Amino acid sequence: MTDLKSIVDSVYHDLSDRIGEGKLADYIPELATVDPKQFGIALVTTDGKLYSAGDAETAFSIQSISKVFTLTLALGKIGDGLWKRVGREPSGNAFNSIVQLEQEKGKPRNPFINAGAIAVADVVLAGHAPKEAIGEIVQFIRQLADDDTIAIDHNVARSETNTGYRNVALANFMRSFSNLNHPAEHVLGVYFHHCAVAMSCHQLAHAGLYLASGGRNPLSGGSVVSPSRARRINALMLMCGHYDGSGDFAYRVGLPGKSGVGGGILAIAPDKASIAVWSPGLNENGNSQLGSAALELLAQRTGWSVFGQ
Repeated sequence: MTDLKSIVDSVYHDLSDRIGEGKLADYIPELATVDPKQFGIALVTTDGKLYSAGDAETAFSIQSISKVFTLTLALGKIGDGLWKRVGREPSGNAFNSIVQLEQEKGKPRNPFINAGAIAVADVVLAGHAPKEAIGEIVQFIRQLADDDTIAIDHNVARSETNTGYRNVALANFMRSFSNLNHPAEHVLGVYFHHCAVAMSCHQLAHAGLYLASGGRNPLSGGSVVSPSRARRINALMLMCGHYDGSGDFAYRVGLPGKSGVGGGILAIAPDKASIAVWSPGLNENGNSQLGSAALELLAQRTGWSVFGQ
């Protein structure tokens, strides 16, 4: 029997000398103020057992990890019709590339790069005022995590709104190709706010459990998505969840995962557990340097790679 408590504790211990490595996402002014010397791990098994270490209860800006939840909502609204507007391939370019969007006539390569997530936000916005759509996203995440205290960090949302010029360009570019149905500023309002949701590793690991459990929330027993849809979201996370570092993450860790420039990573071990790690310092691809190392060690010590031991 795998001793998960010992494994989580040993991963934290073995990396504790490296806490503070990497570079903060200083292009978002509010994220540049975060103390880099923080590191948390939380692992929740499909039968609800929690194993954690370090700063696992400290809330941080989940940023692009929120795209997993908005993708789930968008697929619930329009199903496979989403893929007419967003692709399913790794990008091979920066997460905020405008060049690729032009070459591909306003259809983003996948739902996890910024342009793709903006198109997904446009789908979630349908039939709502922006505030209502933001409320729906936050309520969905609270429901998944079984925690009504989860909220948006409005300082981060303001910081992104004031400096997100490239995202404004991406949204207007897609609008010019008729791939946004709502005014760009409304869609961006939804996008900036869902990226500014703040969660702890503990909360995030709980929220991801449906992807480890065939689309069901094993704690409540309710169905979130079908097993086939959960499998496909995991596949997209494996291929596209780490921007231009997705191949390296699959090679080293071998689990579906989604990173955010706040330093968090959500990883899924299908049929076993949902894992969240956080350390604010990023590597050159915009993924948590220490978080990536932690998940590599965790996958080695549990033998949980989707590719076998």
